[in-house]
Amino acid sequence: MKYNPATLNKLEKVLEESSYVIRYERGTFQSGYCLLEAKKVVVLNKFLNVEGRINILIELIPQLAINIDKLTHESQKVYEDIMKKSLTETEKPE
Repeated sequence: MKYNPATLNKLEKVLEESSYVIRYERGTFQSGYCLLEAKKVVVLNKFLNVEGRINILIELIPQLAINIDKLTHESQKVYEDIMKKSLTETEKPE
């Protein structure tokens, strides 16, 4: 996955199609984001660069309740790529 604004837009689209609202705000987030699950709001630190935003979303998306049936075909592919990456990272032996 390339770290550019187009990739960031694709990741944001996955969340938006799943009824999540993404906000970029100022704050002291330990992890770079804040998640309000009950309201489906994701708040990211607005001072993160594109690479930081992409990394946060790649880390965050597998934790969310996303209905893959609501996603467009392109977003489904992005979501599946993220889930595969998440699974391979958790299976790495230490």
